[in-house]
Parts: sequence; structure tokens; C-alpha cells
Amino acid sequence: MASAIYVTLVPLGENTIDLSARQLERAKNWEQVSITLSVDAPFHLVYTVQYIQIAALPFRRSPIGKLRSAAVTGAGAAPESTSRSHTMRRFSQEWKASTSPRPAIWADVPDEQLNDWKWQLSHRLNSLDELQQLINLTPEEITGISAEDKFRLDITPYFASLIDPDDPLCPIRQQMIPKGRELAAFTSMMEDSLAEDAHSPVPGLVHRYPDRVLMLVTTQCASYCRYCTRSRIVGDATATFGPKDFDAQIDYIKRTPQVRDVLLSGGDPLTLSPRLLDRLLTRLRQIPHVEIVRIGSRVPVFMPQRIDKQFTDMIQKHHPLWLNIHVNHHREITPELAAACERMSNAGIPLGNQSVLLAGVNDSVHIQRRLVQELVQMRVRPYYLYQCDLVEGAGHFRTTVNKGIEIIEGLRGHTSGFAVPQFIIDAPGGGGKVPVGPNYVLAQSPGHVVIRNFEGYITTYAEPLDYDPAAIRHLEQEIQRRPEPGQGGISELLEGHQLSIKPDGFDDTHLRGREEEHRLSSDMHKWQPYGVGDEVALPEAKPKQKSPVNSEKG
Repeated sequence: MASAIYVTLVPLGENTIDLSARQLERAKNWEQVSITLSVDAPFHLVYTVQYIQIAALPFRRSPIGKLRSAAVTGAGAAPESTSRSHTMRRFSQEWKASTSPRPAIWADVPDEQLNDWKWQLSHRLNSLDELQQLINLTPEEITGISAEDKFRLDITPYFASLIDPDDPLCPIRQQMIPKGRELAAFTSMMEDSLAEDAHSPVPGLVHRYPDRVLMLVTTQCASYCRYCTRSRIVGDATATFGPKDFDAQIDYIKRTPQVRDVLLSGGDPLTLSPRLLDRLLTRLRQIPHVEIVRIGSRVPVFMPQRIDKQFTDMIQKHHPLWLNIHVNHHREITPELAAACERMSNAGIPLGNQSVLLAGVNDSVHIQRRLVQELVQMRVRPYYLYQCDLVEGAGHFRTTVNKGIEIIEGLRGHTSGFAVPQFIIDAPGGGGKVPVGPNYVLAQSPGHVVIRNFEGYITTYAEPLDYDPAAIRHLEQEIQRRPEPGQGGISELLEGHQLSIKPDGFDDTHLRGREEEHRLSSDMHKWQPYGVGDEVALPEAKPKQKSPVNSEKG
């Protein structure tokens, strides 16, 4: 390792200045750094200082947390693990082949270990002492980390290396490091705000929508988000799912033919052993009516090392298979993540992204625009932008719904349509996902619809007056409809299968205590709408009796 370091700083618009290590700690206006390491044969490395941390510096924290490590691996040779990603075009093949710089505390870890996903899992940071070696913690963060009843804390070394150690507002840091305020209750907070456990026919299987199920296969994650919607069970090893649960889940799917789509989640399915995940996917693929299998995972973001050849060789045996990752901020997009997404895409896996709208992290039109534009460069399509759930610990992350609508307004028309996610409120109490967005239809009249675009341009679309919606019926009859018992919803009204949707107990309420029918309420055909719903043979109307006519004229 170097015995001394001399730093040449090139500030913006000024001449070259030589600084000592401690002077460098106070420097804030720079463009490039030239680092001379005193070894057997000195050499020079030139970096954009925003991306480099110098491993041999005699102080723990890097200048304003923007430097990354440059460890020496041999006399007279530049370190192999040093990142050059800042000098390359983002998303180029050269950039994706590079590595993110590592903090000094892992400078001596061999690359083979650092790039091993099992090493990443076994060396996660979860204690105050470990985090203080990496981050200049605030008093509130110390309170949060020290709380006995906090949600589980674990961060992979890779993802921890992306945290700005001296900026408490770092978007990655806010998602990962507990704060004292997350223990505070807020109005409408719930342990299971989406009523998932209430909608589970068997443990860990949520059947909320007619044709698809959510299959929870583990409670473990690579790292733990502070706003986790399943914090009631996630991170708890004693609550995880095992062979008996898998048998019950798969048995339910087998005997429920309306299920065509199975989403694996947890926890994170990619923390399972490759053999177990392969076995579960194989069993699902053996069910004839299961058409699609999906996986929701943040492992590619927390631990891209997991997406290795063994994984892609296994996963592509089970197509059609889709995978959604979870990126909230563009700082999470690194060469490692981009390379992992490329490996999955090349294995034929369509990729999507689900983000959560988080106050102080990504509640900005411009941050969201950069995020979605970088996602599509990785062949990842933005899928959902979620409003933060009413779950314990997430109160300080919540924004107004208006903020989410504003963000969609700032994306639609301002960037590619396939880069615009749906803004979603997952309805509290178990109502499922409800898309929310700007209103582009301003008015309607017979034959005309008034609409606006993203610029505020208002125009009228003239509708055809001779359109016949029944002309498609002969082709529609060729389609076998899947059963959706009790969940037809608004679509049933539009198709004329029913007239109304009644709140629970509606009819009983309006009996107003009546225990039997009276002479006006006993004829049920009065409120049977003609041509709506199942065909009902209505009794023929009785011919009205003619009133006797008085033939005598007065």
C-alpha cells in the first residue's frame, strides 16, 4: 500500500493547486484530481473527483462524501478494481463492464469475494458500529438504528457503497438507514394496510384479482427498505414460508383454473437458493392453466452479483417469465445494475420497474424523468409509480396524491410514452391497485369529445354517428370468457350484465324493518330491467281490465 499521497486539484476555471490530504477534505469546487501514489514505481491516475474515494487517505470520511476508493493491488500497477466509469458514456458496453468504486473499508477485499453474491449476503451491515465506519451518522439516524423495536436493518456492502457518507439527504441513504421518526404513528397507519392476509385462501397466497395470484415465497430480502409494505412479516425468519406452505399454495392454484398469472414475491424470491427457486418455477410451469409467471425483486438493485450465468441459465428454462425490479432514484443505476439487466434481457426476460413515490427521495418531475429515461436505456420499462402505503414506519415518506399526478403530468408528452409509468394508489383495506392521473378529457357531448394535450392544446374529436358496437359480436363469441365470480365490477355494468353494484347490506337497510312483503313490494318483476343481466323469463303482463262503460249519456 502507498506510503504517501500527493493530490493535485484542478478547480473549475483556476490554475492547478497542490493540496495535502486534509486540505482536500475541505475542497468543494473541482473538476479533476491527479493522484500520485508513492510505491516502487509511482504512477498517476486522473479521475473526476465526484466518483473517487482514496483508500490510503489518513482520514475516514471522504470530501463531502463524493469520493470513492482507489486501492493499490500491486507495485507500479494501477488497481484492477478501480472504477473508470465516469470517463465513459453511460450505458456503453465499456461502462457496463466497469465497476462502481468501493469504500476504503473494503479496499482489501479481493474482487472475487466482492463479486460473490453469497459474500454480499453474509457481510451485510446491520449494526451501529459497522455503519459508523462508513457513514457520518446524524443523531436521529443513531436513534433509529439503536431502537429495539425497529424494522429489520441489513444493507449489502455493494449498495452501502452507493451511500453518500456525509449527506443525510442522500436518496439511497434515506431509503436504507433508520430514523427515529419512523417509529411515530400517523393517521390511518395499519400493520397490513392492503389486507393481504385477509385475502389469503392459504398462508402466503393472496388472491385479490380474478385471474392472478400473489405467491409469497420468503420473508427475507438482500437489504431492507424502510418503507416496506410487508414489514409485518418481512425480515422475520420465524415467519418465512416453507415446503408445507408451498404445497398449499400450489395446490390452491392447481384447483383454481381461473388463475392464469402467478407473481412470486416476498421478501425477495431471488434470495432463495437457485435450486429451490428452480423447483418452484418448475412446479408452477406444470400447471396447464398457468400462462405467465412473474417475479418481483430488488436483488438486482441491492446485489447485482446475483444475476450470474447460473441464474440466467436456470431462469430462461421457465419462459414466458417476466421480472420487475425496484429502482427509486437514478443514483441506484450503476454499471453493475446495467450489466445485470442486460444479462436478464439477453436471456429473454422482459423487465419492468416499480418505484415508490418517496418524499425527499424522488418526489420531483425532473428526478423521475431522468430515472425513467435511464431505465429504458437498460431495456427496463417503467411499470408502476406507487403512492406510499399507509404502513407502519412509512409516515415520513408519504407525499400528497397531487404530487404523483403532477409527476405524471410532467412525464406524459415530455418523454417517450413507453417510459411513463402508471401512478398507482394501492387502495387501503384491500381494494387493489387504482390508477390515478391527469384528466385529458375536458367535456363530452353527443358526437364530440373535447380533449387537451400535455402543452395545454385543446381540441375536439368528432365521434362517428353510425358506429355499431354490436357488429363485433360474432367474433366476440369465439372468445371463451374466464370466470370472474363476484369481481365483474364496472365492466359488468358496461356490458349490460347487471344494472348496479350495491354496497353490502343495501337491500336489508332499505327494508326498514319490514319482515314480509306487502301488496306493493311482492311483485319482483317491477325492478327487473329488461335486457339486462341473465335472461329471466318474466311473467306475461296481465291484460288490464277495462272499466265498465256507462252507455247512458247524461
